[in-house]
Amino acid sequence: MDIQNQNGVSRRDWMKWSASGLAAATAIGSSQSFAAEEQDGPVAKNKRIKQSLVNWCYNKAWPDVDEYCEVATKLGCESIELIDPKHWPTLKKHGLTCAIAGSHGFPTGFNNPSEWDQCLKILRERIQQCKEFGVKSVITFTGMANGLSKEEGAKNCVEGLKKIAGDAEKNDVVVCLEMLNTRDDTHKMKGHPGYQGDHCDYCIDILKEVGSSHVKLLFDIYHVQIMDGDVIRRIKEHKEWLGHIHTAGNPGRAELDDNQEINYPAVMKALLEIDYKGYIGQEFIPTRDPYEGLAEAVALCDV
Repeated sequence: MDIQNQNGVSRRDWMKWSASGLAAATAIGSSQSFAAEEQDGPVAKNKRIKQSLVNWCYNKAWPDVDEYCEVATKLGCESIELIDPKHWPTLKKHGLTCAIAGSHGFPTGFNNPSEWDQCLKILRERIQQCKEFGVKSVITFTGMANGLSKEEGAKNCVEGLKKIAGDAEKNDVVVCLEMLNTRDDTHKMKGHPGYQGDHCDYCIDILKEVGSSHVKLLFDIYHVQIMDGDVIRRIKEHKEWLGHIHTAGNPGRAELDDNQEINYPAVMKALLEIDYKGYIGQEFIPTRDPYEGLAEAVALCDV
């Protein structure tokens, strides 16, 4: 699957948007490789939180999948997620998994019945691939509002997601509905104006109506912080509905450093308190050396 199918953006656009942020990637061969070779074991030492790399953010820095897997291993991450299933055997060769599989892009979703067939076709195909390879989750979206009211969009999502719930349950693969922010309009991957499922509680209400143990929430900390805040309380309130977690610094969807406002160690401790067993995917857009930013983020979340 290409970048557009997984994330609703074209490879050409992603290359254009990320050119400035990943300019340093062309120079990582010497300094970064040396740092990785000299590193004393993986960055993540405690590993009470299972960490994953979200493919679209970093695959331009490491286009060779074998090298990419080596980087993930050096970081102490156990997964590269939202990566084309054709690469899953390479991940397995390196002792990694794909924490969550891609599907239809975010502009398409279950809020619009005319898009159900498209969503169901690719989700059913992906669920079968997940079952065969041992991947435990697959992503889905509400889609863009396109004039639909919140109430109508939610009703359609419930009805549509119920159509995939049985497949998910039968194959023991969790379908994760992602909430996205509509506030940031500066960049097509920093915010998603017009997306229907733009509040945590709105998505949770949909999931409760679907009522399946295998249809849960992709709780993206970055998006939740922008739209709703109160991240730790929401994690605890909605613990039974959390299927997957994503990270990024806010504002800017950049590194998890001192330039952003989210207290990631505290959030990770809250996930441990609720006995969260899933993965957290590092999903920030690098603004400097990708390995250095990832090493910092992985260490920060390794509580």
